[in-house]
Amino acid sequence: MKLLFVADPLASFKIAKDTTFAMMREAQQRGHALAVCTPQGLSWQQGLRVQARVQDIALTGQADDWFSAQPERLAALADFDAVLMRKDPPFDSEYFYATHLLEQAEREGARVFNRPRALRDHPEKLAVMEFPQLIGPTLVTRSSADIRAFHAQHQDIILKPLDGMGGMGIFRVKADGLNLGSIIETLNRDGAQSVMVQKFLPEIAQGDKRVLIIGGQAVPYCLARIPQGNEVRGNLAAGGLGVAQPLSARDQEIANAIGPVLQQRGLLLAGVDVIGGCVTEINVTSPTCFQEITQQTGCNVASLFADALEAAVRGA
Repeated sequence: MKLLFVADPLASFKIAKDTTFAMMREAQQRGHALAVCTPQGLSWQQGLRVQARVQDIALTGQADDWFSAQPERLAALADFDAVLMRKDPPFDSEYFYATHLLEQAEREGARVFNRPRALRDHPEKLAVMEFPQLIGPTLVTRSSADIRAFHAQHQDIILKPLDGMGGMGIFRVKADGLNLGSIIETLNRDGAQSVMVQKFLPEIAQGDKRVLIIGGQAVPYCLARIPQGNEVRGNLAAGGLGVAQPLSARDQEIANAIGPVLQQRGLLLAGVDVIGGCVTEINVTSPTCFQEITQQTGCNVASLFADALEAAVRGA
């Protein structure tokens, strides 16, 4: 197959842990041809198909100069067997516009994973609203009064912006309410921005689990991201320790409820975050943790993904 990865610049990759790199490595080992572009390279002109400025690449197996690239060329997305949207968050206006270009490419015959419309329809924090039976006490609001009432009820809460990533902008407020007013002002900007508020789950001490769902099925191991020191966040980007472990019965129950729904909508890969048996986020833009799970368990997650991708392309 000819694969096009829409991603951040390759120079920014940390290949020791990067999931997109793991996908590329597995694909090349299977004999698939690799090409890359950034979202900035996408374009459409009346009378033409959606195009991208792409580079054909090959992985070298070296730690430093880890890829070789051919000169940039223009190519129609529909000429690839699969297009993988792997641009990291944030999901900003330009990401949103990129999904529209990718959806036009779909109308022209391109096969895009995850599907652009599904990416737009599943903001990673708000997606949990569809599964209220699987989440803990949660509030989404612009109202400072609502946030104060939620704190009064639950005493120990987490506040976070809807467009954050990697644990960015997450605050914990305990029963004493210390700095609650200042945190509300910072996050909701006098009612201009919505805020997600959740009851603090003390089980975070055992880890914020990333449960990967590929082709509607759960990977048999998750990565528990355990906060370190006085940190409340388990995110790896915030210094959390990643510990791979088999799925619990509750993890599997959650995957069984969410996985088929996501697959039906064209979400080939998703990362469901679980704390204390409660879903906190459903990540669909650029889910990670392939390499950490593989290195610790021997379960080749990239191979599971490649199997699902090949099956999806054959079935298209």
